[in-house]
Amino acid sequence: MSQVNMHEAKTRLSQLVEEVASGRERQIVIARNGKPVARLVSIGNRVDVSKRIGIARGEFAAPEPSEELDGQIARLFTGEKLR
Repeated sequence: MSQVNMHEAKTRLSQLVEEVASGRERQIVIARNGKPVARLVSIGNRVDVSKRIGIARGEFAAPEPSEELDGQIARLFTGEKLR
């Protein structure tokens, strides 16, 4: 990972884009006054979010539905006092 300041990023934008597009750099962080403010990455480096769906399947069990608990939860959202 490289970090460049804003002025350098403006001056060398085409070169920086080529570096991430070709894979020479995974990402380039652009900083303003030494503080990171943006990240330049190749579109090919995006995470496929469809693979995250169902990632925890089988890792935990949800409790069985309960009318009593449903009522308590509803009262918490509406501000009613619990009995």
